[in-house]
Amino acid sequence: MQYAFGVGFFQNVVFSSPAWDYRKFNVERDMKVADDTVARTLNSTDPDLKRFRDRGGKLILYHGWSDAAIPAVSTIDYYNSIVSKMGANDTTSFVRLFMAPGMKHCGGGPGPNSFGQGNVTGGDAHHDIDAALERWVQQGVAPDQIVATKFKNGADPASGVARTRPLCKYPQVARWTGSGSTDDASSFTCVPPGPSGSK
Repeated sequence: MQYAFGVGFFQNVVFSSPAWDYRKFNVERDMKVADDTVARTLNSTDPDLKRFRDRGGKLILYHGWSDAAIPAVSTIDYYNSIVSKMGANDTTSFVRLFMAPGMKHCGGGPGPNSFGQGNVTGGDAHHDIDAALERWVQQGVAPDQIVATKFKNGADPASGVARTRPLCKYPQVARWTGSGSTDDASSFTCVPPGPSGSK
């Protein structure tokens, strides 16, 4: 996957040439071309979201821990840069980050990876990230967790549910309560990370 994402990005986005050969990649030269060509459009590095917040904007970020295209930590770094720039209380008033264990790039993977992302499902705000964002904007109810589902056959809801798990607002993590099925989101609670939150 990393090969496909990396080569495809440089061939199709940076150089617009399917003939681009990764074996001739030069870090200094080609990264400069990438920065000059697409960084302004693709890089989300500005942590000053004051104008967005002041217009009433709400932002939900999510990232799969098993993403082969973009390191999951880069989204955490960006979120933390917003906190550093705007303060923790201000940030949580309009930004949420949800990390999805076992999810690949935007979906797929061995973990619960379906929570309304990528399509408008019309689901409820507890299981559908789009509905959660809409409720936050329209009713002022910020999501503290989203329940993700792993279906038995990929993304096919008709195949039945293999497991559900809460995605907790960062930096909280899901911890098993000690009773109930580990395949059921209701058996988990969102807790701060650390020794008490990682049992």
